[in-house]
Amino acid sequence: MAKTATTGEIRVGIGGWTYEPWRDGVFYPKKHPKARELHHASRAVTTIEINGTFYSTQKPSSFRKWADETPDDFVFSVKAHRLATNRRVLAEAGPSIERFLTSGLSEMKSKLGPILWQFAHHKKFEPEDFEAFLALLPRTLDGLELRHAVEVRHESFAVAEFVALARRYGAAIVYAHHETYPGMADVTSDFVYARLQQSAANVATGYTAAALKTWAARGRDWAQGKAPKDLPTAGKPAKPAKTDVFLYFISAAKERNPAAAQALLAQLRK
Repeated sequence: MAKTATTGEIRVGIGGWTYEPWRDGVFYPKKHPKARELHHASRAVTTIEINGTFYSTQKPSSFRKWADETPDDFVFSVKAHRLATNRRVLAEAGPSIERFLTSGLSEMKSKLGPILWQFAHHKKFEPEDFEAFLALLPRTLDGLELRHAVEVRHESFAVAEFVALARRYGAAIVYAHHETYPGMADVTSDFVYARLQQSAANVATGYTAAALKTWAARGRDWAQGKAPKDLPTAGKPAKPAKTDVFLYFISAAKERNPAAAQALLAQLRK
């Protein structure tokens, strides 16, 4: 993590921790026990996005076990179940949202970070329906404060009205570093959530040293509550303030993502 008196924390991580190409010395040591992979990963990066929750409902014991295996200052983000977001009428998502949130997330206690609500790439911005969805997202769960990030992937969302709506409900708009998804670097909450999805297989650290230096600078801007000047925005600037930042290397040349995350953390610590 990187933090000063005037900025929020900057955490950097990866998506998941169980991936065959990471084994045998690539990320995990050779012959490293699979049961100890989360232990290793959570000490190499400062946050991990849990993706399996998007596809299936997990047990409370699983959330508790993951929390117990990680360092005291570690934080997970959790991708919400797809049944809550992959629907025609978002205003009707209440039961699915409740089912996901009460599946055991609070067992993670202080290690529960942002909840990621990912929408299909063909889902268009319908202001009233999307606001109805945001209104369904609770601010607390079993005494824990919740942070919500929304990942929208249709170009119709890249408008000032959507930015203002997300800001009104305190939801972070996910910044997607992706070839086709719209990228909106607007700060709309007390945290920023970015998913970096262009790791290259022919680069040992996924992103070049120059690119990682650029992302470190962007992370520092976000940590001050400022949108980086070299990234696109869709709405009015936010008032600068301490903002926590979560940067995840996801997808693309996935085998490179742990090295990318570790290299960016090293850059931030300089």
